[in-house]
Amino acid sequence: MNAADDSRLVDALVAASIAAGDVILEVRRGGLSVDKKTDSSPVTEADRAAERLIAARLAEVAPSTPMIAEEATYEGRIPEIGREFFLVDPLDGTREFVKGGNDFTVNIGLVRDGVPTVGVIFVPATRKLYGATLAGAWRAEVVNGVASPRRPMRVRTPPDGPINVVASRSHRNRETDAFIARFDVGQIVSAGSSVKFCVVAAGEADLYPRMGTTMQWDTAAGEAILRAAGGRVITEEGAPLFYGRGPAPGSDAFRNPSFIATGGMDPLA
Repeated sequence: MNAADDSRLVDALVAASIAAGDVILEVRRGGLSVDKKTDSSPVTEADRAAERLIAARLAEVAPSTPMIAEEATYEGRIPEIGREFFLVDPLDGTREFVKGGNDFTVNIGLVRDGVPTVGVIFVPATRKLYGATLAGAWRAEVVNGVASPRRPMRVRTPPDGPINVVASRSHRNRETDAFIARFDVGQIVSAGSSVKFCVVAAGEADLYPRMGTTMQWDTAAGEAILRAAGGRVITEEGAPLFYGRGPAPGSDAFRNPSFIATGGMDPLA
């Protein structure tokens, strides 16, 4: 695809994410029944309904591009993938969602040659929308189902003094706290889901460390947005995250190592 194709694609992903977000809110208003997946994480009908909608939309706009989606993968439905594929988390932050919080998102990312290049993240409860292609990252608000004009986003220049850190609300652990303790920190913001990538991409924080398990569908859209805003995501060894099917069986083939998302600073210096 060229830049014009990516622009049309991101428009389609925006529409799909907004529609999926509306389905999620509708299900929550009707009352939730929470099940457990094979890894003991929660799943609701909102997750499943949003994923069905996104799958149908992607089949319309990019029928030849495989989709690796969270719920389908845990159910054993994993298509063959090549150089280009979608990674979809229809409801990232299910724990926050079940508890009645607002930090849950719809994540749709496109990976090309192992690199997340197109991404859309929608926050249904707050109507905040984030997106990116290789041309740049942006944010907007959704009012009455329509996205406002897009405003460019860039990471900020690292401050000379204390940095701002964003950390997981539900998954912060001792390893994360030990990593944060290496830095002169002015403010630590707790947030859920992939919103944390967007906080760094918008220049509102300098660092987001995640020491623990995530999956590729948790990070692809957020990394695409952060990369387009001038940031990066690396492992503790400084390597880029791998996107694709690994050697492990089933859903574990898409498991991430611990990672560090950063704006303009070098977290390993």
